[in-house]
Amino acid sequence: MSSRKGQRDAARVVRAQLARERRRRRTIWVSAAAVVVLLIAGVIGWAVWSSQRSDDFTTPPGANDAGTGIVVGSGPVTIDVYEDFLCPICKQFEETSGSTLEQLVAENKAKVVYHPVAYLNRFSTTEYSTRASAASGCAAAGGKYHEYAKALFAQQPPEGSAGLTDDKLIDIGTSVGLDRGSFGSCVKDETYKGWTEHVTDDASRSNVTGTPTVKVNGQRVENPTPDALTAAVAAAGK
Repeated sequence: MSSRKGQRDAARVVRAQLARERRRRRTIWVSAAAVVVLLIAGVIGWAVWSSQRSDDFTTPPGANDAGTGIVVGSGPVTIDVYEDFLCPICKQFEETSGSTLEQLVAENKAKVVYHPVAYLNRFSTTEYSTRASAASGCAAAGGKYHEYAKALFAQQPPEGSAGLTDDKLIDIGTSVGLDRGSFGSCVKDETYKGWTEHVTDDASRSNVTGTPTVKVNGQRVENPTPDALTAAVAAAGK
């Protein structure tokens, strides 16, 4: 009798162990399925967010097909210039090599694609790099990007300051021939702020880590002096 009871007890223990094992496996599968669902949802959510973010900008007239820069000229060689309007070295580059770029464009040897990035917001208390870049988009809409960019560098505020006010950015625009009404509204409405983010993000993905960065037909010019730029364009045009 005791033997049969022991057998029944042993069988009960085995059944209990099997039931626990089935519950454990079921829990693992449910957890795994939940993780897969979350991963799929995360991937879909990221794709939707990324798509919306990349599409959430207005491209100013005069931009290249990718919407990442303003094109000046139509020559066969492409010069990409990545610049930040708060960058002191960018100002120096404009002062020393800006006229060379203008000459290469005038001689129809090259076209220049200006990429106004916002890398130096941390050196301004008002995100001046973004505001100035967005304002340059407004200037491009008025057909005066290059003139406006030169004027911004000529009146560049010091790093660490609040930067120029929006009213001052508008004053500079009118000084180069832009209509105060339409240009001023564009600046105040931050029409091209999203575009500035697009330009900056694209530059980062293109391994542009600092400004100014200059590329001739995709090849970086390490020291973009007037002579180096002229030589690089001549070599690329052969």
